[in-house]
Amino acid sequence: MRRTIFEPEHEQFRETVRQFLVREVEPHVARWEAAGIVDREVYLAGGKYGLLGFNVPEEFGGGGVDDFRFNAVVSEEFARFGSGVPAFTLHNDILAPYLLSLATPEQKQRWLPGFARGELIAAVAMTEPGAGSDLAGIRSSAVRDGEDWVLSGAKTFISSGINADLVVVVTRTDPEAGHKGFTLLVVERDMPGFTRGRNLDKMGQKAQDTAELFFDQVRVPAANVLGQVGRGFYHLMHNLPSERLSIAISAVAGAREVFDETLGYVKDRKAFGQPVGSFQYNKFQLAEMETELEIAEVYVDRCLRAVVDGELTAVEASKAKWWTTELQKRVVDTCVQLHGGYGYMSEYSVSRAYTDTRIQTIYGGTTEIMKDIIGKSLGL
Repeated sequence: MRRTIFEPEHEQFRETVRQFLVREVEPHVARWEAAGIVDREVYLAGGKYGLLGFNVPEEFGGGGVDDFRFNAVVSEEFARFGSGVPAFTLHNDILAPYLLSLATPEQKQRWLPGFARGELIAAVAMTEPGAGSDLAGIRSSAVRDGEDWVLSGAKTFISSGINADLVVVVTRTDPEAGHKGFTLLVVERDMPGFTRGRNLDKMGQKAQDTAELFFDQVRVPAANVLGQVGRGFYHLMHNLPSERLSIAISAVAGAREVFDETLGYVKDRKAFGQPVGSFQYNKFQLAEMETELEIAEVYVDRCLRAVVDGELTAVEASKAKWWTTELQKRVVDTCVQLHGGYGYMSEYSVSRAYTDTRIQTIYGGTTEIMKDIIGKSLGL
């Protein structure tokens, strides 16, 4: 079924993204994966190619184009490329909305030009050693002291945590106020008391640094409060739908790429004198995956249209996120099986996709949390 969500300018942009991946990423993937982190220079290259901050106003050095379809193009092409890509979707789809919608004019002047050029890498720090999906369990806290907030606590599983120059930290500023007691503080690289722990050794997505972060009496100026004091939880809820749609877009594109590679493999690979894909059981599996992927693409494109029109709801994004990531997990697992022993070899992209994919049903809100959100919308 032909997709109609993209215009010619999006497809032209897609070619730019592909050129970037071939020229600026592919030659370095093996080294980045071995090191557990990408070179910062790839962000500078991304800025020069126009792949960062295209939704940042032109006055701050961005592209001035507020159209999530461009975000979707980056998500799809990075997912199709597979292992070793830098965390541009985190930069564009998750951090940019916080800075664009919540930053003061002074903050925008300070941060957005470097953000759009790739000079400033950003991260968001929510998860803690004892608090993941349950944000109410966050223990990090900040108290007001004159013109500063004094921040203490620890975060973990923070994507881009090693490379980050700006970290949007979710912290308690009023322990008695429940959901109204959270505030977003922007911690900058060289603030005293801010340290980084391990670059965590993950199952997959080896080139993307994921860190422990520690805050020991970090003095954060009041000028670094992002949004309103006490409204941090609500700011998070406002921005989560676009994050979850971004994950859904990458899930479908990544699954489609693995499926297409596998389809070619089972047509060529022979067993008992005939192509592996021609056995009825395998043929039925391939037919099911093709059908489900196309259905997923249609729903994701409807969500993408909704976000462009400013109509995407948290419930719709939750449906897209859990369904597509669980589908991606099933598709990749089946494709490993169809490759037989070769599917277990790291030199095959399907093997790397197997470990890279597993996080998709966890970060951005687990499948169980997504279903809970949907269930509550049903009055349950």
